[in-house]
Amino acid sequence: MAAKRFFGEAGSDSDPPPEKRMRARPSFASVIGEVVMVNSLKNFCSGLEPMLRRVVNEEVERSLVRCSRTLQRVPSLRIQAPEPSSLELRFGKSLLLPIFTGSKIVDVDCSQLQIVLVDTTGDQAVPTTLSSPVKVEIVVLDGDFPSGDRTNWTSEEFDRSIVRERQGKRPLLAGDGSVTMRNNGVAAIGEIELTDNSSWIRSRKFKLGARVSPGSHQGIRIREAMTEAFVVKDHRGELYKKHYPPQLGDEVWRLEKIGKEGAFHKKLAEEGIKTVQDFLKLSVVDPAKLRAILGTGMSDKVWDATIKHARTCEKGNKHYIYQGPNFSITLNPICQVERAVYNGQVYTHKDLSNSIIRPLIETLVRQAYLNWSTLEEIEVPYYPETAQLTLGEVEDQYSTHYHLADKAYEEFQPNNHVQIGAGADWQITSAFVTTPFENPIRYSIPEASSSSDGNSLAPPRPFMDGR
Repeated sequence: MAAKRFFGEAGSDSDPPPEKRMRARPSFASVIGEVVMVNSLKNFCSGLEPMLRRVVNEEVERSLVRCSRTLQRVPSLRIQAPEPSSLELRFGKSLLLPIFTGSKIVDVDCSQLQIVLVDTTGDQAVPTTLSSPVKVEIVVLDGDFPSGDRTNWTSEEFDRSIVRERQGKRPLLAGDGSVTMRNNGVAAIGEIELTDNSSWIRSRKFKLGARVSPGSHQGIRIREAMTEAFVVKDHRGELYKKHYPPQLGDEVWRLEKIGKEGAFHKKLAEEGIKTVQDFLKLSVVDPAKLRAILGTGMSDKVWDATIKHARTCEKGNKHYIYQGPNFSITLNPICQVERAVYNGQVYTHKDLSNSIIRPLIETLVRQAYLNWSTLEEIEVPYYPETAQLTLGEVEDQYSTHYHLADKAYEEFQPNNHVQIGAGADWQITSAFVTTPFENPIRYSIPEASSSSDGNSLAPPRPFMDGR
């Protein structure tokens, strides 16, 4: 048997385990060396930092100088000064409204658009000239540009407000939208039209703008022009467009507040009032009857708007003569008296203020209205002024138009004469005048009267002078 080993003798003949060995402690010399090395490295970095900063600063400065030189060499990259320019484009006149798709855009005089160059250095904009021609183009702008009450904008803001066509649509502006402005500072725009309505943008309105084409002008900025905001309607709406001013032969629905195939239009058509001239004649001879035809659906405000629009009608040079054995009255196209002759006497407004002759003239006007298709039509652009004439003088000057016989005045005086209600403020022209007629008679019909031939007359009503 092996001899037993006592506890104090365990492992005495072998090396201790590695993990239990004591680690070797660094020597004092090595510690001192490491401290010296770290201090040396810190001192080195501290000395190197200023040199690195100086080198980096110099390189950054060189880069900035090179970049600024590049910006100066390339005009398109220059930063524009915010100061406003004294030169600007302007539209010569306002646009003729309303505007429909597919219709030529013109100014208020129905002429082609013009762009003019003005100088705003002083208190007023003064037309100016160019040293060299430039290209000007017309664009479509959002109706809300510029926002607020701003009167100035940058070119970049103007360009961002340009409206382009909707996807899949034709170019929004069609026609000759680009033109050369010569040295005189005026450019006439050719035929242009809009191909789409304005209902699809937020403002529901467009503006026309004019700008110098990019790259066609070097030098001081020329500020862009723009029109007032306007609505563009679909061309189908042109079929229902009102006329400004209306023409005598226009259908009556061309007047304000009378819609095509609407209630008012149908009521007027049933009474034979089909044209603007028909409407105006009845408004002069019997406005109460005209109001009754239109009914209670037409308020006073609507009536005023319609009659005001109708009175802007261009009457032309035509005159209508209603004559009998010893009288002749000359009416304008809407049944207003221009001249009255009785027994060779030419009556002026002073003479017709006599209540004895006024009922006769009023009766004759009403008869002329009822027999309008039988009146003699003449075209006289101007009639010289005349004083009160005798029978012979009238026959000498106007024998072509008037046949006067010598009959007693009483034969034509109304049977039931009563006091005239218009007062002394009505008048008659002493001669024919140039178109439009500015001095027609203002008069009233007596309360009740009838012609000598038995024709019934309309109820009492004031006559209107169309002004």
